[in-house]
Amino acid sequence: MAAEAGGIVVTARTARRLTWGLVALALAMLVSSSVVSMASGSGAGISAFLWAIAIVFAAAGGLIATHQPGNAIGWIFLFVGVTAGLADLSGSYADYWVGGHGGSAALGKTAAWYGSLSWIPFILVPTTFLLLLFPDGHLLSRRWRPIAWCAAAGIVTGFVTQGLTPGRLQDYPQVVNPYGVNSSVLDPLMGLAFLLLLVGIGGSAASLIVRFRRARGAERLQIKWLALAGAVAAVTFPIALVGYGVAGGAVSNVAIMLTVLGLPIAAGVAILRYRLYDIDVVINRTLVYGVLTATLAAVYLGSVLVLQLALSGLTAGSGLAVAASTLAVAGIVRPARKAIQDLVDRRFYRRRYDAQRTLDRFTAQLRDEVDLAALDDELRGVVAETMAPAHVSLWLRPTPGSR
Repeated sequence: MAAEAGGIVVTARTARRLTWGLVALALAMLVSSSVVSMASGSGAGISAFLWAIAIVFAAAGGLIATHQPGNAIGWIFLFVGVTAGLADLSGSYADYWVGGHGGSAALGKTAAWYGSLSWIPFILVPTTFLLLLFPDGHLLSRRWRPIAWCAAAGIVTGFVTQGLTPGRLQDYPQVVNPYGVNSSVLDPLMGLAFLLLLVGIGGSAASLIVRFRRARGAERLQIKWLALAGAVAAVTFPIALVGYGVAGGAVSNVAIMLTVLGLPIAAGVAILRYRLYDIDVVINRTLVYGVLTATLAAVYLGSVLVLQLALSGLTAGSGLAVAASTLAVAGIVRPARKAIQDLVDRRFYRRRYDAQRTLDRFTAQLRDEVDLAALDDELRGVVAETMAPAHVSLWLRPTPGSR
C-alpha cells in the first residue's frame, strides 16, 4: 500500500519507519541538549518552551503521518518537532562553548549562528503552511498558491539574509557571524522577506477562516479551533516582532512560542473531540495508559518511601516496603484504569460517555421492569438518545401459541 505526500510516493512501511525515525531524532536531540546544558551548568530558560514545542509537534506528527502518510499535515508537524529539537541542541552547545567549557570553535560558532536563526523554521512554518493546508493537506484552491509561494519565499529569504548579515550575532553578541558577508543587497532583501512573510502569515490565516466559513458539519467543528489559534498567531506574531525594541526579546520570544504552541494544541482538540484523521482511538489509549503508568509509578514510589520511613524502626531492609507497595499497586490497577478512562471519555469523548451512561442506566432498570409498555417507551428513548435515528420502531416476536 502506497501513499503520496507532497508529490512523493512512499509505501506505508517506509512512511512508518521515517515517521518514528524523525520522532526519535527529535527526542534524541532534546536529551542531548539536556546533557550539554547540565555539563555547562546553564539554566533551562527558553529551553522549556522548545521542549514543549518539539514534543507536542513530534507526537502529533507521528500519529498523523503513521495513519495518513499522504497528508502533508503530519510531515509539517514532524518538521517543526525536529527543527525545535535542533534549535534546543544548537543553543545548548553554543552556551557550552561560549561559556568556556571547551569544544570545537568552528562547531561552537556554527551552533551560535544557527541558534540565532533557529526560530525561523519552527515558528514560521506552522504559522503559514499549517494554516494553509489544514486539515486535508491541500490548498483550498489554486488561487491560494501565491500565498504559499509568498510564505515559502519569505521564510527562505529571511533565513538566508539573516544568516549572511555581518557583525555580531543577535543572541550571542560575543560571537561574530562566521558566515557574514558585506553586501548592499542584504537590507533590501530583508525588507522584501518581511513583506512576503506578512502576506504569507496573513493570507494563511485568511485561508483557514475562509475554509471554516465554507465547511459544514464535522469539518467545520474540526477547523474552528485551529482557525481561532491561527487568527491569534496572525495578530500576535507581527506585534511581537515590533515589540522586540519595546518589551524586550525575552517577552516577545515567550509570546511567539506560546502562540505557536497553541497551534498543535488546537489541532489536538480537533483530533480528540471531532475524530479527525480517525486516530482518536489510538490517542484515547495513549492518554489512558500514559496517565495510568505515571499514576502507578507515583503511587509505587510514594508508598515505598512512606513505608520505609514508617517501618525503619522495625526492619533494616526495604523488602517489606517494596512487597507491600507492589501489592498496593496491583490492587489499584483496575479501578485506576476505569477512573482514568472515565475522565478521558468525559473530557474528550463526551457523546460516547453520555451514551454509555444511558445504556448502563437502562440495563439497571431492565432487571426490575416487568411492564412491556413501559419497557417499550424506555427502549425507544434510549435508542433515540444514543443513536439519534430518524425513526424508531419496536417489534416483539409473539410467543408460540399466542394470537
